Amino acid sequence: MQAKDIFTKLQAKFGTQIIEFVEMETGSDSFINVVPDAIKEIAMFLRDDNEMQFDYFTMLSGMDYKDSLGVVYHLYSVPLKHKLVLKVKLDRNKPIVPTIERVWKTANWHERETFDMFGIEFEGHPDLERILCPDDWEGYPLRKDYVAPTEYHGIDATPNKV
Repeated sequence: MQAKDIFTKLQAKFGTQIIEFVEMETGSDSFINVVPDAIKEIAMFLRDDNEMQFDYFTMLSGMDYKDSLGVVYHLYSVPLKHKLVLKVKLDRNKPIVPTIERVWKTANWHERETFDMFGIEFEGHPDLERILCPDDWEGYPLRKDYVAPTEYHGIDATPNKV
């Protein structure tokens, strides 16, 4: 099943919670934008529906679009050999999206890394703590507006000048 066909089926089932289908040029994955609050319900449908069978959660990543933040979900169906990319856009000042950790357990660390690097909160996540940065780190290093500290616990962090 192609991404456009999946979009049509999702739109019939979820209506306005499915925002749009974006077809990309060859070499890039087309994707479906969905309403953030609906991601868990949509993910469960994609996993459990006999025509979808997205049993393999490939990855999740955060995005900084300057005016907003986002999450990109990559899914694959091993038995049916089709793939899908979902995207959600979030308010930059309050980036919250439901966790999909209970749909695919492998999302656990992906969500923690995205929280740590972008500050995106995954509502309902069982252990949403920093995973790469120390617990007392300030800011989110992969945001475009992030300013790296010049020192950390008394250690000079400025780059060597040649």
